[in-house]
Order: sequence, then C-alpha cells, then structure tokens
Amino acid sequence: MSRVDSPLPVLERYELKFTVPWHQVDAMCEFISPYCQPDKHSALSGDGFYQVNSLYFDTPEYLFLRNRLNGLENRFNMRVRTYGPKPVLPYFLEVKQKRGDIIRKYRARIKDPDLAKVLDHAVPSEGCLVSEGEAENAALFRRLAHTYNAQPVLMTSYRRRAFFSECDDYARVTFDVGLRFKPLTEYHPFDVGDDLAPSDVEGIFDEGASVILELKCYSQYVPLWMVDMIRCFDLRRRGFSKYSAGAAQVFQRSKFDDSLMVSPWGDFNKE
Repeated sequence: MSRVDSPLPVLERYELKFTVPWHQVDAMCEFISPYCQPDKHSALSGDGFYQVNSLYFDTPEYLFLRNRLNGLENRFNMRVRTYGPKPVLPYFLEVKQKRGDIIRKYRARIKDPDLAKVLDHAVPSEGCLVSEGEAENAALFRRLAHTYNAQPVLMTSYRRRAFFSECDDYARVTFDVGLRFKPLTEYHPFDVGDDLAPSDVEGIFDEGASVILELKCYSQYVPLWMVDMIRCFDLRRRGFSKYSAGAAQVFQRSKFDDSLMVSPWGDFNKE
C-alpha cells in the first residue's frame, strides 16, 4: 500500500476545482502519467472508475448550505461516505472544514452498521472504530451533529477516476462523472440504490463540460507538474459543490420555498 493511500485521521490540503469536457480526460491522464499512478480503487476497476457515495448532514434551517451559498470564509460540512453500488463496511464519518483556500478533512472509519447508534454515544463504543487513532474525529462528528442538530438530508453518488503522485509526499488528481442525488433523511449510509436522479448539467457545468476535475495537494505548495497541467489545458479554476448542486435541484423539483435561502440558487456552485 502506498503511503498516500494510508488513511490519515486529519488531512490539511489545497484543492483546485475545474469542470472539463469528457473528450479531454484521456489526454489529461496521459499528461500526468509520468508523475501519477491510479489509486488502488481505480486500479481494480475495469474502466478506471469507481462509485463514491456521500450522505450529507445539515441543520433543519440548512445552515451549512447557507454558509456555502454565501461564500463564508470559515465553514464546514458533514457527510458519511461509502463506496460502490452496494456499499459495505466500513463507512467513513467526514468533517471538511474550509478556511480560505485551505481544506482540513477529519475522517473516521466506522464498522458498526447502526449509524444512529454510533452518533448517540458521547464516546465511540468499543469495537466501533477501525482505528482507535480516529476516535477524536468520530467524537468531533458526533459533537457537531448534536450541537447543530444536524441530520441526514441528501445522498449524492458519482463515479471517480483517481490518481496519486509518485513524486510528491501527497498529491491527487480526480475526475468525477455522473453526479446523481436523492433526498435521504434516514441514518442509513448504505441506502444508495438505483433511484438517484441524474444532475441536470445545464447551469452546473461550464459549457461543453461534464467532468469535475480536482487537483489536491498539501497546503504548503502546488507541484510544478500541476501548474504545467493547468497551463497546458488552459484550465480555469471555479467552485463546485456536489452537495449544493444536488440540494438546489431537490429543492427546485419539490417546489421548496427557497426564500429561506439567503442567496439565489444561481450561486449554488460557489467554492
């Protein structure tokens, strides 16, 4: 196992997001091939893509979504992540904090299938965690959920092709396609199913683009090959929030009263 594939309880990184045309993906993969290799999930997949699922939490007033729409400099979101069309244990509690351009990600692997029970305990029960070193992150997720009365609101799913750098301590390149979503208000991270609705790309992606490209690296520096990639393909950085994109469409399709929101939905893709 590569050191970059090893789970890190807390990861601080810089994230650059772009939307790109599908026809450029192979050329970009070829460009990064001298520096990167597919991650273990892509390497085991027939076409290089694997499924990523996220169950997002928010407050009854959608405070986390409001903060994102308003571009608040210091904010966070909460999600439970699983992998594959039929997810299995463990699942991952994740808190992503954003301060300016820096992302800090807190992650805990959980092997107890009863998420509601896990979040009902002040301290994770014995045997609940894959690693006891992640107990503080699990406690953080629970504390935030109880403090803000945050509950499940939305499931998103997409297919990812991912690479990690072999010449940097930490650097990743991911291509995400096929974003789907559904409202989900139960504590069931494995309830992915086939009933997710595809995202309407109009208004979400740049014209002609359908792929979300993310370049991720330690916050201290951006590798030069990433800079060259941005220049070579004339990439234009932009914000993209999978949670906001899915939430906007769920609310609009259900005629949700978006007057509760402090920003128009045209701004849902802010970083």
